[in-house]
Amino acid sequence: MFVPVAVYVPESFTPTESDVLRRYFTNLDGPVFALVNLPEVVKGALFARYSRSPKSLRRLFLDEFVGDLDISGDQSIDATIGLDRAEELYQRVFFDYGDDSVAQLGGVHLACEQASNLLTKVLEWGRLMSYLEQSTRYIAYDSRLGGRYRYHRDPAVLAGPLGTRYVGDLDRIFDAYSQCAEFVTDHVRSTIERGPDDSEFVYRTATRAKALDAVRGMLPAAATSNVGIYGTGQAFEQLLLRMRAHPLPEARAYSDLMLHELRKVIPSFLRRVDLPDRGGKWSEYFTDTREQSGAIVRELFGGTPVEPSAEVTLVDFDPEAEDKILAAICYSHSSLPEDQILAKVRGLGADERLSLLKAYIGDRTNRRHKPGRAFERSFYRFDILSDYGAFRDMQRHRMLTIEWQQLTPNHGYSRPELAEEAGVGGLFDETMQRSAALHDVLLEAHPEQAPYAVAMAYRMRYSMQFNVREAFHMLELRSSPQGHPSYRRVALDMHRLIGEQAGHHVLAEAMNFMTTEAPELERLEAERRAEAKRDS
Repeated sequence: MFVPVAVYVPESFTPTESDVLRRYFTNLDGPVFALVNLPEVVKGALFARYSRSPKSLRRLFLDEFVGDLDISGDQSIDATIGLDRAEELYQRVFFDYGDDSVAQLGGVHLACEQASNLLTKVLEWGRLMSYLEQSTRYIAYDSRLGGRYRYHRDPAVLAGPLGTRYVGDLDRIFDAYSQCAEFVTDHVRSTIERGPDDSEFVYRTATRAKALDAVRGMLPAAATSNVGIYGTGQAFEQLLLRMRAHPLPEARAYSDLMLHELRKVIPSFLRRVDLPDRGGKWSEYFTDTREQSGAIVRELFGGTPVEPSAEVTLVDFDPEAEDKILAAICYSHSSLPEDQILAKVRGLGADERLSLLKAYIGDRTNRRHKPGRAFERSFYRFDILSDYGAFRDMQRHRMLTIEWQQLTPNHGYSRPELAEEAGVGGLFDETMQRSAALHDVLLEAHPEQAPYAVAMAYRMRYSMQFNVREAFHMLELRSSPQGHPSYRRVALDMHRLIGEQAGHHVLAEAMNFMTTEAPELERLEAERRAEAKRDS
């Protein structure tokens, strides 16, 4: 099926810059490109900086990295040409003999730029990949790219009768975001004093981050972002197969761009993706199961009213979690089968159980000291109704099972107190109304593209299931002082329900790096530490 390709804003480089870039990037004018011929540590550092910079990756490389590298030895390299040789060994082992494990041994750093926030969630679906996404906390969306605000312009929408309204409404939403960002920044700086030991840079960065956190909910899901991905050939194959079957046209078009660039670096690993009888059948399977399941669900439950619910609901947990975890702790130190160990654990006294658990947890001096895999023996499942901004952050945790419903304005929105305090509450509400109205007019003609119009302050429902060990990692991280208030609240509610509803008081107490008190400036301590490292 033909998928219209969105018009991306190309970058301009001088002849000298282009001569340097073509040694390390597989193209110089597209939104998707791979990094080659660079040390792994440089690619990693470049991606890390990428997430907090408004610049494209190629411009960032030129401005902040190339000066520290010895590139004289790479003068004869042209990464934009791609591979000429057939990679006979990989092709024979991987394709002819079907040894998928070979595709786990080659990896690629891939940059995906000007991707909508709907698309970034598709890109970040896989568990076995690494991602860094441009942060709405450090990058204001009041600047323009190629004279246009940074949001995805779907070709089918623009070509139809709603195209003019789509652009007009989103431009007004971005105008309102820009205005609110300045008002809230001024309000924060007028009400929070600079600490005596804080530099002007630390203070301004932390206060600006707080303001951008407050107004990010005004941004529509169409807002574009840059994503850095590292994955193996096998992981990219799985991602592309799903993207080619995805109902969102942007995802299908982007999969073609990604496949084109990846084949310049690891062609044999991706040979099956678009073969009709291999990857084609695989993608058809994904499409068929999604469409058939959706049709039956709509027939069974369509029109059922949605009852009010709490923001975070613990819908399932293991009543025998403590017994099972204690048995798992004992397993590797014993020669008994698991059922015998479990029977003996059930007969232990309270002091014996507690001493065994404490010995396994040990003395955790920071949140990175997590208990071992015995804590993977039990699980929790939550149903969550949070704003889309919080979902974006929670979705990045991949060692779990997460499913989400389509983004709509039907569950209402969350308005931050700062917007009201700064005097822009009315403008915030007006933006939400404009967002919802645009979604509703798009819905009939463009049901898959309608969520582009939905502002991130609107709530969305999603489920998360994870084991106890992942709970330690996720809840302690997402409750940390530098976290956004919306997802900190979700993490704290999860922790409370684990202790109160599940009755796992000992496990909840063992998560001793939960932060319950919200700081005045979420990013202040982190910025202080960063400055201290720069100055050392």
